[in-house]
Amino acid sequence: MTIELELQKTVSSFLDTNYHIQVPSEQIVLQETKKEFEGDITLVVFPFVKQARKAPEMIANEIGAAVTAQLDDISGYNVVKGFLNFSVSQRYWMNFVSERVGDLSYGLTAADPNAAPVVVEYSSPNTNKPLHLGHIRNNLLGWSVSELLAANGNNVKKVNLVNDRGIHICKSMLAWLRFGNGETPETSGMKGDHLVGKYYVEFDKHYKEEVKALMEQGIEEEEAKKQSPLMLEAQRMLKRWEEGDKEVRDLWQKMNGWVYAGFDETYKKMGVGFDKVYYESNTYLLGKELVQKGLDLGVLFRKEDGSVWCDLTGDGLDQKLLLRKDGTSVYMTQDLGTALLRHNDFGAERLIYVVGNEQDYHFKVLKLILGKLGFDWADKVYRLSYGMVELPNGKMKSREGTVVDADDLIAEMEKTAEEMSKEHGRNSDLTVEQQQHLYHILALGALKYFILKVDPTKNMLFNPAESIDFNGNTGPFIQYTHARIRSIVRKGEEQGISISNPVAMTQEFELSDKERDVIKILHDMPSVVRQAAENYSPAMIANYAYDLAKAFNSFYQDTPILRDTDAATMQFRVQLCDIVAQALKNTMKILGIEVPERM
Repeated sequence: MTIELELQKTVSSFLDTNYHIQVPSEQIVLQETKKEFEGDITLVVFPFVKQARKAPEMIANEIGAAVTAQLDDISGYNVVKGFLNFSVSQRYWMNFVSERVGDLSYGLTAADPNAAPVVVEYSSPNTNKPLHLGHIRNNLLGWSVSELLAANGNNVKKVNLVNDRGIHICKSMLAWLRFGNGETPETSGMKGDHLVGKYYVEFDKHYKEEVKALMEQGIEEEEAKKQSPLMLEAQRMLKRWEEGDKEVRDLWQKMNGWVYAGFDETYKKMGVGFDKVYYESNTYLLGKELVQKGLDLGVLFRKEDGSVWCDLTGDGLDQKLLLRKDGTSVYMTQDLGTALLRHNDFGAERLIYVVGNEQDYHFKVLKLILGKLGFDWADKVYRLSYGMVELPNGKMKSREGTVVDADDLIAEMEKTAEEMSKEHGRNSDLTVEQQQHLYHILALGALKYFILKVDPTKNMLFNPAESIDFNGNTGPFIQYTHARIRSIVRKGEEQGISISNPVAMTQEFELSDKERDVIKILHDMPSVVRQAAENYSPAMIANYAYDLAKAFNSFYQDTPILRDTDAATMQFRVQLCDIVAQALKNTMKILGIEVPERM
């Protein structure tokens, strides 16, 4: 039992016995003592003043005296007004370290494969362009949240829904037919997703030219957009696709095949994957069936032009289109079908959608319509909404070709990692193959950490140069700290120090303040991992890892780890180093970041 649990139980019992105040132990709120005060754990006693009918200082002193007398691991206390600060004994901290020796899964809870799964959908790319920086945040967040939930014992299933049909896909197809001259990934030397994305941009360029020409003839802009010959042809192509036209379907399969090969290559570079991939082309028909069910139930209605809508004005929203007047489906159509299919496939305990905050309205509507269709599991739908990623020069626009391509960004990050590693002399004793692997994991560590350390709900500004610094709150700083610790442990083992057997202290030594700080942060890891999962926040894990790395480096600078004259003390400190390295490895793994053994 942790010292916090013992404190909660003891305080709860004292309040009941002495003040007749019934507070369940789990509701006793403890917090870390502020740096300016002596102590480790603080209890705020103000909530008990009214019922106890005593001054805050008196209550705090009475609780403090009782707890100190009852718990051997509380070495003392002090009172600052209504704040009761407990000091934890050195023996407790040293025993904590001894109990963690060799624990490779410290802070993590093994997933239960028999539990109802938590399904996390992320990525959800369109097959008309390559993955870009915005997709990177989605993928990294989805992967990390999945790992975070799994680290708390959940049976997690990672899924991807590929948006492989629709008007945007037809735009790329039509532009390739019109302007591609039979170009392929092989003849162009381009990745397939890049090639298709090139023609999505090409469509937009010609479309704007047509709209401009029509406006010069005196036609209003909105009407000009509707009358654009290129757009009208794209719409006809979509209708032909939904009718199963062989020529259109064959072209669609060919170009999507190019894109999938490109996506797979990028996913591999990013280190993400999926347990199952869904395709909109396979789910939109089920969505259409649900639309018909909604019409039969009277929760949807058809307008005079044939389009189908859901009236959500009673829910404080507006009317939502589910089928166009020509019978073609929209995003909501396929999302209804996908949600049902996913529920049937997994019987999920939760359905989590990782989506940009510009889609908040869409997923609010999805949940409402599922409920109106009679699905009681609609309440299990949760949208993990994240903010946009911007660059120093502003937002990205796919149609205009101003996106930051994921492949190019990763390549640039690897180049920067190589330059900075050489500048700092980090790789002099590594083989060429080891060096290349180091550059790759440093680049991804920098990218992932920089993105994941930000609260998911916030917009963020991505600065590649800042992200890969070996100092400060960055992935490479934590990676280097891990490599430094592993070097210390190896040297200790070479000196005959055991890291697998708990230390039998011949005499108790005094823990330094910085040594104690490291141990206290380690002690917090299980609760941080739990709280991060409750908040779907990898940022809490990232910042915990940074705090631990920073505290360790401060301890390392002040402490002769391998030069102490007492063998037991030296063994204790090397074991502490090993536990810190494992904690950094475990937390960074949640973020999808590999930590090197050597740098």
